[in-house]
Amino acid sequence: MKTGVRGLSNIKDIAKLAGVSVTTVSRVLNDHPYVAEEKRKRVQSVMAELDYSPNRNAVDLSRGRTNTIGFVLPYNDHPWFDKVMNGVLELAFAKCYSVVICPTGYDRAEEERYLRMLKTKRIDGLIIASRANDWETIAPYAKYGPIVACEYINHPLISCAYVDQLQAYSDGFQALKDAGHARVAFTVGREEQWSNSTRLKMMAYEAVFGEVDAELVLQDCYDVADGKQAAEVFLALAEPPTAMYANGDEVAAGMHYFVTHRGLTVPGDMAILGEENLPIADVLDISTVDKSLREIGRVAVELFLDGKVEKKQVQHKIIMRNSI
Repeated sequence: MKTGVRGLSNIKDIAKLAGVSVTTVSRVLNDHPYVAEEKRKRVQSVMAELDYSPNRNAVDLSRGRTNTIGFVLPYNDHPWFDKVMNGVLELAFAKCYSVVICPTGYDRAEEERYLRMLKTKRIDGLIIASRANDWETIAPYAKYGPIVACEYINHPLISCAYVDQLQAYSDGFQALKDAGHARVAFTVGREEQWSNSTRLKMMAYEAVFGEVDAELVLQDCYDVADGKQAAEVFLALAEPPTAMYANGDEVAAGMHYFVTHRGLTVPGDMAILGEENLPIADVLDISTVDKSLREIGRVAVELFLDGKVEKKQVQHKIIMRNSI
């Protein structure tokens, strides 16, 4: 074999030095199974001698895929999205796929930038945990690769892995009602016009308790600090609630902290219900609505790999502890 030829850098040179065809070199680069082992070793030996690094973009383009999934989420430090992401990463890596995390901060332009990554074949498809744009803006990009939502969406081009959120919220409120609570306060994230989750939680409250009293609902709650503030607001009402349903276990933990540091007891003076089934809820003995978020992530990857447009429901459950 010739030596001292590190300046060579294309597959024609490699084919010539290895004594094989350009097609064989291409197959080795693409991990094609139908290459004689002796030829594969010759090609790999020449590439090692030349210190050859293929242009991965070109290789991906020739294969028509990148083995990369884009995971779109607003924030990467929120427990809800973190649990879904863990499910996505777990199964994607098991299937030899890479995952590109695509945080948007609910910025529409940023979200569209990731959609264009799909159009230009830099990723094979998208799993969307939560979105800023409407589905009519997103759906046309499905012709470039699979798009899977982590919420129920009745669109002919979009697959979805979802929990029946209306039923989950209703079961949460019903658990509080069954425990004897008639005045229940609750927290949500984004305002109703932007968030399907908020809209469904409001609907669930109305189905169980009737019309929503505006003073019993607080928006923009996401973490422990927000939970403390929410509890302070609710307990300061002329007629405080007897129960609080948080939109996350971290928020519920903040509520628990504020209530107990006021010298009150949970659930004696105030019942608390959370969501997500995080370790902090287990430690504080807080009842929670487990929406099986990790499983949603795994199912989303299954739908992505399957390539057909399907709607797959994941079952939620109420985990009763000693806070109700």
